[in-house]
Amino acid sequence: MIIDTTTVQAINSFSRLKSLNEVYGIIWMLVPILTLVLGITIGILVIVWLEREISAGIQQRIGPEYAGPFGVLQALADGTKLLFKENLFPSRGDTRLFSIGPSIAVISTLLSYSVIPFGYHFVLADLNIGVFLWIAISSIAPIGLLMSGYGSNNKYSFLGGLRAAAQSISYEIPLTLCVLSISLLSNSSSTVDIVEAQSKYGFGGWNLWRQPIGFIIFFISSLAECERLPFDLPEAEEELVAGYQTEYSGIKFGLFYVASYLNLLVSSLFVAVLYLGGWNISIPYISVPEFFDFEINKVGRVFGTTMGILITLVKTYLFLFIPITTRWTLPRLRMDQLLNLGWKFLLPISLGNLLLTTSSQLFSL
Repeated sequence: MIIDTTTVQAINSFSRLKSLNEVYGIIWMLVPILTLVLGITIGILVIVWLEREISAGIQQRIGPEYAGPFGVLQALADGTKLLFKENLFPSRGDTRLFSIGPSIAVISTLLSYSVIPFGYHFVLADLNIGVFLWIAISSIAPIGLLMSGYGSNNKYSFLGGLRAAAQSISYEIPLTLCVLSISLLSNSSSTVDIVEAQSKYGFGGWNLWRQPIGFIIFFISSLAECERLPFDLPEAEEELVAGYQTEYSGIKFGLFYVASYLNLLVSSLFVAVLYLGGWNISIPYISVPEFFDFEINKVGRVFGTTMGILITLVKTYLFLFIPITTRWTLPRLRMDQLLNLGWKFLLPISLGNLLLTTSSQLFSL
């Protein structure tokens, strides 16, 4: 069988075009993910700088001021220093668990950002089970901490890992019940639907006013999940040297540092989305898409999306002021006090809040 040369050339050009289209498809799929990672990195640098400046103001001292203007590049300098430090391994520890632990802690927290809507239709994955996917993914992080503690072959590290696991289990249940109450009010578990349900009545429609008890429990539970003071028992310096981080150095220690701030940022973003109206401005019956005329004007669509992202970030960073000031205000709890607070107080109150929400929704039908 004789095939014409032009036919062969046409087949080759078609296969080349198809492979190029596949490459472009992969690139366009990676662009939003890389943009999100870049935005998160900048967000963490801002949080570290804010925490240092606010802490310096509370303690009446001078904060970072030499690395960049107003010390904004101090966190970047610290990260670079950790990057070039030597990675040390415990001689009798499990090196595989020791190495995998920090990666699990960071990756599980990073995946949570995929369901956060930063603006109108500006979300990586708008899923029907968005908020519960976040809870499911975030519950993997303590496994990484436990692996790090066990793999270090150090009693302080192992105690820190056990504390992290116990603390996460204790406070994840009240947190989940609060999120379930929000889902019942919004008739959806999608983060986008929850924000849109709050936009109808503007400032008065925020879930903060409809779920004040749930908001307080969510805030306390998220502090415990982020291991912030007064709940930093897994890495209590006076008791456990540095907890599960004791044997770590270099980039692995830096990964734990990044994971804690990633967790803090994702918790604050979820507070803005679930309780503070997300990307919407606080004007009754006017949402961001209607205000900027999304469907007709392309410039309005871009401007509206940008404004939505800015509004979400402003709400997030204003809320971040509370956990930062709490760090220098409240003393650390004992382990038994921490577990009693979770199981004996927050769990029954969150269950009661869920029952009240369910009853009110049933009577309103």
